[in-house]
Amino acid sequence: MDANFLMNIVKSNNLDENIKLLSASIDDKIVFSTSFGIEDQVIFHAIFSQKIKNIETFTLDTGRLFPETYALWDKTLLQYNASIKPYYPNTEQIEEYVQNNGINSFYTSVELRKECCHIRKVVPLKRALTGAKIWITGLRAEQSDNRNGLNVIEWDEHFQVFKYNPLLHWTTVDVKEYIKKNSVPYNILHDQNFVSIGCAPCTRAIKEGENFRDGRWWWEDQSKKECGLHKQ
Repeated sequence: MDANFLMNIVKSNNLDENIKLLSASIDDKIVFSTSFGIEDQVIFHAIFSQKIKNIETFTLDTGRLFPETYALWDKTLLQYNASIKPYYPNTEQIEEYVQNNGINSFYTSVELRKECCHIRKVVPLKRALTGAKIWITGLRAEQSDNRNGLNVIEWDEHFQVFKYNPLLHWTTVDVKEYIKKNSVPYNILHDQNFVSIGCAPCTRAIKEGENFRDGRWWWEDQSKKECGLHKQ
C-alpha cells in the first residue's frame, strides 16, 4: 500500500463515497480521530450515517475540555448510536506535572505548554494509533498557511501511518452547508466565534480580522502554535 494506491481509492469529490470506498478497499486498521470540531462532525456523519463498522473512531479526552464539547460528545453518541473510544492521559504523568508546575503553568512558558500537550494529547495519540495503517483527520488547507501545503494523502513519518485528509480542500462554507443539509450536531461554541476548539484554558473566540488559529494558545507567537499531533 502506498499513497498512489490510496489516492486512486479516494479520487471522487464525494466525501461519503470516498469514506465508503476506503472502508471497503482496505483490510488494514483504519482510525478516525475526532475532537468534536465542526470538520470532525462532518466526517463522523459520513462514517456513521452509512453504518461503516471497520473504521475505529476515537477521541483524546485531555481532562480540560469545554463543557460544551462533552455535551456534544453525548449528543453525537445518542443521535448516531455510535461508539467513540476515549483515550486519556497517564494519571501519574499528569499528577507529577501539576504538582511540579501548577495547574495552569502552560501560560508561563512555551516549554511547559508543549509538555502539557505532550502528556495530555501526544502520548494518548500514540496509543490510539497503535497498529493503524490509515489515520483519517479533519485538517483543512484553509485553517493555516502550513496546512495549505498538505496533500489529501500524507505519510506521517512521526507516527508511521498514512494520514487521509478528506476535507483538505473544503472551505468553511462547504463545511457549514454539509452540517446544515444533513442536520449534523455541532459544538455551539462555533456560533460564538470559536473556530478551532481545543482545551478550555487554551482556546478563545477569535476577533474580527483574526485567522483560524489565533484563538488557540493566543498568548504565544504564531510560529510556536503546535501541540505535536500534527507536525504541519
